[in-house]
Amino acid sequence: MASAVSRFEFKQDRKGMAWDLLLYVPTVIALFAIGAKLWFGANQSWSYLLVFLGSFFCLVGANRILKTRLLALPSAPVAIELGKGHVRLELRNGSAVDLVKNVRFFSEIGGKTFALTGMDLGGQKRQFVFHSGQFQGVSDYKDAKSYLEVYR
Repeated sequence: MASAVSRFEFKQDRKGMAWDLLLYVPTVIALFAIGAKLWFGANQSWSYLLVFLGSFFCLVGANRILKTRLLALPSAPVAIELGKGHVRLELRNGSAVDLVKNVRFFSEIGGKTFALTGMDLGGQKRQFVFHSGQFQGVSDYKDAKSYLEVYR
């Protein structure tokens, strides 16, 4: 007898994207601006660090916005199926990832984001971040979290 499986499809989180843009864009601009100022000043070695940090935050912010908020990258999950001992993620590129070993669930204190890690069938460690704005509704988000509590 097959166990019940719940499927949750994701949507773009435009509100979360706006917040991420408000966080990352000023930070990256400030790091590059201060780095450029220091480059032409006496502390040239500090400018290397600030430009590196600016580049790092730019890449991290772009990945977060394109993958978890807009679901635009091929590796972005577009749906999740949850059941008893069953976690399957469908990716934008059409492939599916089954988390079968060492599945762990992490939830933030604020309750708007959670993460899921585990080993797939190929033995590769995978990790995914989900935001409440990606779910079709608040009840779907809470239901998904309640299914995943067993992996805490």
